Amino acid sequence: MLVVGGGPAGSTIATLLARKGLSVALLERDRHPRFHIGESLLPMNMPILERLGLCERLATIGVKKLGADFPADNERGYNVFRFERCLNPTWPFAYQVRRDEFDQMLFENAAANGARVEQETRVGRIQFHADGATAEITAADGATRTHRTRYVVDATGRDTLLGTQLRLKKRNPAHQSAALFAHFDGVERRPGDDAGNVSVYRFDHGWVWMIPLRDGCVSVGAVCGPEYLKQRDVSQDEFLMRTLRGIPDVWKRMEHARIAGNLHATGNYSYTCTRMAGRNWVMVGDAFAFVDPIFSTGVLLAMYAAERAADVVAGTLADPAHERTLQRRYEREIRKGLNALSWFIFRFTTPAMTYLFRNPRNVLRVEEAMISMLAGDVFRDGGVRWRLRVFKLLYAITSLGELRGSVASFFKRRRQAAVSFTGGTTRQDST
Repeated sequence: MLVVGGGPAGSTIATLLARKGLSVALLERDRHPRFHIGESLLPMNMPILERLGLCERLATIGVKKLGADFPADNERGYNVFRFERCLNPTWPFAYQVRRDEFDQMLFENAAANGARVEQETRVGRIQFHADGATAEITAADGATRTHRTRYVVDATGRDTLLGTQLRLKKRNPAHQSAALFAHFDGVERRPGDDAGNVSVYRFDHGWVWMIPLRDGCVSVGAVCGPEYLKQRDVSQDEFLMRTLRGIPDVWKRMEHARIAGNLHATGNYSYTCTRMAGRNWVMVGDAFAFVDPIFSTGVLLAMYAAERAADVVAGTLADPAHERTLQRRYEREIRKGLNALSWFIFRFTTPAMTYLFRNPRNVLRVEEAMISMLAGDVFRDGGVRWRLRVFKLLYAITSLGELRGSVASFFKRRRQAAVSFTGGTTRQDST
């Protein structure tokens, strides 16, 4: 068994397959610990981490996260959506983590459970054949070899090894964005129990995250449209600071902050592969698709898919005739959760969505269903799905109201312009 990629998806599936008694090789191109973005976990990560036996260790490296907050027109200036108010019972909290520590923990756990792990090892071309595959591998010392395996798991994240090789990766032209982010010292945190919450802010060109980490560090990033980023005429750090300074609610918390490290930029966020699996291979996590980190779903989707894909691989090796059936079931489930999240993500910065998050209403327990979605509860039902459809209806009604208001405002401006141009009223024109 060959698992390519030692991030959350790869380490999780390697652990689970090794526990099933399978021979697993887990290859990572970098060396842990290494920096990575995606530092905010969700409550639905917690049952998976419990099954991996890592909750106690996670508590020592993470900052407890009770919810998420978004700007609002109230005394505090923001609404807090606490996970304890989910529609269905779930974990009432998650953690914010430094990904170098978190990913190393998962990788070491895979080794402890019996996976053979290699770091600084690159996987090149993979050739598939009837009973498995052959991969070209370059080790840390530069030595090359071929590796025969019965099954390949692509957990290479945004590198999308098989998506690129098989020409399956398709960018989303309607949602092309980039992110500029860094770790900061001196950022003001929320008071009390909300000190560990993630904060999300919208602005004209995108949105901003604030993720509190250990030792006074806060991860801050701006996800922006390509047109805005093309305006950059200064260094990355200066452009990031200028962007944050231009958002009053953000700058209130950052006027005494400074960049402490890990300044990075990344682009072309949104893509999906046309297939998730094929004969003797399967994709997990970002290797298949990446949408946008607005709701901090990346690690959850990676680890959840890894659990489901582990069943696909083990089931296929036990009975190869059922491979396609297992893969179709896996793909339907992952796509369903991804589609549920994508609908909200692609509309998050619209005026209608801004209004609904600023003015939440719990009619028919719709707000609780929204909090369930924010907690990552998109794969089971329990009444969440139909309530999210109600939210979509509210969104459509709100959008229609925004459109009518825009049209009315347009014609009002036209009338005012006509009066200004003629120098008076219609009656004066007729005299």
